[in-house]
Amino acid sequence: MSAREITIKLYRTSEHPCGYYRDRLARDVVLDPASPDLKHVFPNALGAGFRRSGPRVYRPDCEGCHACVSSRIVVAEFTPNRSQSRCLKRNAALRVSIEPPYCNDERLDLYQRYLGSRHAGGGMDGASAADFEQFLQARWCDTRFLCVREDERLVACAVTDVTPIGLSAVYTFFAPDRADRSLGVFCILQQVAWAKRLAVPHVYLGYWLDGHAKMGYKLQYQPLELLHGGRWQRAPKHTDATE
Repeated sequence: MSAREITIKLYRTSEHPCGYYRDRLARDVVLDPASPDLKHVFPNALGAGFRRSGPRVYRPDCEGCHACVSSRIVVAEFTPNRSQSRCLKRNAALRVSIEPPYCNDERLDLYQRYLGSRHAGGGMDGASAADFEQFLQARWCDTRFLCVREDERLVACAVTDVTPIGLSAVYTFFAPDRADRSLGVFCILQQVAWAKRLAVPHVYLGYWLDGHAKMGYKLQYQPLELLHGGRWQRAPKHTDATE
């Protein structure tokens, strides 16, 4: 019996302020959020450069700008560099668990403290439980929370979508007072380890922006592939004196 053909509508949003550059306007292509087939097309969409934010699956489609480039780690070939190896050693005593996606007081408190420290004045201050769920969760998606604890205290949470083609790193938030642990780096390394256990080929890191102060770090995870012109290509090897 042949597989059922799936058709899904695409919508183009109106222009809105760019989340990466304050002087630019952005526009997205969005998969029909009401489609019952969204879960089935999501893996292929992920491989074609789409991302999930809440229940919304989108890809930038900006007039005259192609700064956002999808990126993914090649799991089977990944080896931590010296800096990443030190991060793993420094955090060896932390406890990592894969947990169901839900909002509770512990997670919401960490999320609020992270936003207050990293994105103060960015419009997400004082996020409620409803804000948390609307931004991070989707009922149709197989999402898990990679939770990191120091003793019994939750210090990091990496929201991760699980698909047959790889893990997608949706969003990570962590304790602002534990900057010494490089918890963002630690969570990506744990997602790679998780992907290896699942035998899936990639960890999708979202959009890389060349020269952007907050998005350039993704080149540190080698080998990395970038989506150019509909084809995944190896990114240039990142060189860093800290490696």
